[in-house]
Amino acid sequence: MTSPPHSPRRRSFLQAAGVGVGALLAGAGLAGRAEAASGAPRLREDPYRLGVASGEPAADGAVLWTRLAPDPLAADGHGGMPRAGYDVGWQVAEDERFRRVVRSGSAVALPELGHSVHPQVRGLRPGRQYFYRFRTQGRTSPVGRFRTAPDPRSARGSFTFATASCQAWYHGHFSAYRDMAAQDPDVVFFLGDYIYEYGITAANMWRGAPLPGARHETETSTLADYRLRYALFKSDPDLQAVHAAAPWILTPDDHEVQNDYSDETSYYGLSEEDFLLRRAVAYRAYYENCPLPALALGHGPDARLHRRLRYGPAALHVLDARQYRDPKPADAAEQHAPGRTMLGREQERWLYHGLRTSGARWNLLLQQVGLVRVTENRVDQWDGYPAARQRLLDVLGEPGVAPSVVFTGDCHRSIAGDLLADFADPGSRVVGSEFLGTSIASDGDGAPTDNYTKDWMQHPWMRFYDGRRGYVLGHADAAAVTAGYRAVPYVRADNGAAGFALDRFRVAHGRPGMQKVS
Repeated sequence: MTSPPHSPRRRSFLQAAGVGVGALLAGAGLAGRAEAASGAPRLREDPYRLGVASGEPAADGAVLWTRLAPDPLAADGHGGMPRAGYDVGWQVAEDERFRRVVRSGSAVALPELGHSVHPQVRGLRPGRQYFYRFRTQGRTSPVGRFRTAPDPRSARGSFTFATASCQAWYHGHFSAYRDMAAQDPDVVFFLGDYIYEYGITAANMWRGAPLPGARHETETSTLADYRLRYALFKSDPDLQAVHAAAPWILTPDDHEVQNDYSDETSYYGLSEEDFLLRRAVAYRAYYENCPLPALALGHGPDARLHRRLRYGPAALHVLDARQYRDPKPADAAEQHAPGRTMLGREQERWLYHGLRTSGARWNLLLQQVGLVRVTENRVDQWDGYPAARQRLLDVLGEPGVAPSVVFTGDCHRSIAGDLLADFADPGSRVVGSEFLGTSIASDGDGAPTDNYTKDWMQHPWMRFYDGRRGYVLGHADAAAVTAGYRAVPYVRADNGAAGFALDRFRVAHGRPGMQKVS
């Protein structure tokens, strides 16, 4: 059972793995230049080897990100940086040559946060493209770009988006990201498994690249381990290119910490205390390496990762289906117990209230594991939490709740299906639609059909299945949400595979259920 947030045990984790308010404010550019040590050692190498990124796009701004790391894979996890603070200046401009700079400021990269910075930019115009860059000690970062969200007050607001998840670097090249960058989405929804915690050995190294070294052979457990794993994955040039091309909205799944974990429960022999310490350092590394808002910085083993954003005609409900869920059921009776929860009671109330009062044309749910009913054997999905799923379906079907579309990661396949008011009755009405995205690289090349095709496609509410690697590319406006699947033919051999389109579906406002479009 989760400890109260201010219990002695929670306070001990804050001391062991927490970060002070001063470090947070400095990294967000709110503490001023005086926070940095004026005598910080000179950096002899390029500190921007992990690239740049933006996230949390709003109608008036976004979060910017970089992490200073001249030697990203240095064994101590500090990226080759001295243990000192560094002033990092940033600029936002209307043009790529920065002749029309509209916002600028300074943040402080401190060792407590892995020398990452997360400045929050405000005061921009809605639906506009901007360019940004960083500068420290005379060295300038690559240029990134982002588009602010459409004005939510405009009936003409629309946007393009992509969804991605499950990027096991060692299982293949990130060719799908190269195709995604070419499609130029306005925003990317990342739906979990940014890294994988497993040791990387000859047995699972399918990428066709050299093994990354002894430090990666064992499973991640310390803060240095997690920092190194992010640095390894973020070294991929296609991942860096997509981060620089569009803002991301991210939520983690299990592998950012440990496979299949549930709240405070590890299924791999760790005591609760040891697992909570591991969760604390994992959440901290996640924040350090992604363009996340300040609220996502963990306080010991706890982090506020669920949140709501307004993006043009849509309310985006970003869910956390790991930190508060009940453990896997011991048997069928427990699986169907009415009180079981996937999101935790507090997050459930937050979600239901937001769905009912969003005032948006669409509710888009961004989440980790499959909501649609498949088989009761899949206890890590919502199939393992049928009572919690039914509560959510009941709210989605309430009068006055805006039409809802769910975007999901985790399953390593491209899958689409409708959500029924009652899955026990195939004739019951449709209350939403779900688009599950395949992996970027996890599980290697994949194939159009596989051993799981029959399990998913046996149901009348399912519409599509393909087991290759890729992502979802979509568009949303007042009239409809459209989602199409794109794939690459292979990821293991090399990173030159060209992307291609698979099936595409449209959910029209006022007409529940998805329709295939040409």
